[in-house]
Amino acid sequence: MPDKMFKKVLVTGGAGYVGAVLIPKLLAAGYEINVLDLYLYGDDVFDGVKPNSALTEFKGDLRDLGVVQSALDGCDCVIHLACISNDPSFELNPALGKSINLDCFQPLVKAAKESGVKRFVYASSSSVYGVKNDPSVTEDLSLEPLTDYSKFKADCEAVLQQETGEDFVTCTIRPATVCGFSPRQRLDVIVNILTNHAVNNGRIKVFGGEQKRPNIHIEDMTDLYVQLLTEQDEKINGKIYNAGGKNHTVNELAEIVKQTVGGDLVVDVLPSDDLRSYHVCSDRLKRDIGWEPKLGIKEAVQDLMDAFDRGDLINSMEDSRYYNIRKMQEVHLA
Repeated sequence: MPDKMFKKVLVTGGAGYVGAVLIPKLLAAGYEINVLDLYLYGDDVFDGVKPNSALTEFKGDLRDLGVVQSALDGCDCVIHLACISNDPSFELNPALGKSINLDCFQPLVKAAKESGVKRFVYASSSSVYGVKNDPSVTEDLSLEPLTDYSKFKADCEAVLQQETGEDFVTCTIRPATVCGFSPRQRLDVIVNILTNHAVNNGRIKVFGGEQKRPNIHIEDMTDLYVQLLTEQDEKINGKIYNAGGKNHTVNELAEIVKQTVGGDLVVDVLPSDDLRSYHVCSDRLKRDIGWEPKLGIKEAVQDLMDAFDRGDLINSMEDSRYYNIRKMQEVHLA
């Protein structure tokens, strides 16, 4: 790895699904890390890297500017992951989603600039494109978000672009749906849902099936964030990138799960009113910085199977910590 250009990194939402895999990688790379998170899904996310004097945890709300400023102290880089994730979770409480996903974004960016942060990496979403008929959905296509969740992601992208400059380098990533194992596991995204049901029920349901659902392995996703901290300013400043693997249909995802899990797995194909189909092209990342995914759906499924075998995913059908909506309802997040 090249010499580090940054000393201390703030990761908002760092105790979440992606952050729980990212933080150990950043620590291993020699960064000091501040994590700002509500820790809704448990305080044990980083037990595997404790005690580590390079890790400082701030249990607090992104909407609390005082906590944000404390978490930013001494940081020269921010990776902003925190949000109410995906449409169903957002629709549970639209006002809450807006307050976290949009309203506090500009104050965070302003506070970061004022505290001396030099690089800001933002996790947006590939859903900002809406449904496209183009065979290759590149970053040059127009944004046509279909939901408030994706609309606010696009709005934050615009806010960040306005703040970009030579002394405040920004980069926006539009990830596909993340899949695979994490110490803060989610079992409410498509590949993980299918695998959970395949392993524990011996049966999976496919609604529709021909819709495309781009995914990215969590190890590839987190490797990309680590790499973005090593790239020279001029390569990435103001850039927006799609990040995904192959654009599989739901039927193809189910077939990969079936072949990987094995056994007498039953796949029920049912009609669906939701025929939204998404596909993204991530070639720009490869051209600009040489990044491309190394892992696929099969590896994500196998990683989850291994976690079940180890006993790391107990009571996976019922435990609310694996399901964003259930947990948000349980704690009455407001």
